[in-house]
Amino acid sequence: VNTFLSKDGSPTVLPEEVIRATETEKQQQIKTVHNLHNSEQEKTAIQLQLLKEKSINNENIFEQLMEATKICSIGQITQALFTVGGQYRRNM
Repeated sequence: VNTFLSKDGSPTVLPEEVIRATETEKQQQIKTVHNLHNSEQEKTAIQLQLLKEKSINNENIFEQLMEATKICSIGQITQALFTVGGQYRRNM
């Protein structure tokens, strides 16, 4: 991570407590993502295809990403980009 440190150093801020999602909140979020995947399937497929095409054609994908995020999950978008560009793997 790139960070800027002043000549005086950087103060460390510690939260008073770490807040974790409850099991109910986790299940609600999973249900929300499932509902997102099941609704608007045709529109989702179109948005993901447009994103893939722009990526393949080496075009700027930012605008298409903004459109896709309205109806697609991050997982769907990531998978679409992996499909056309591959997944980054660091050389060891």
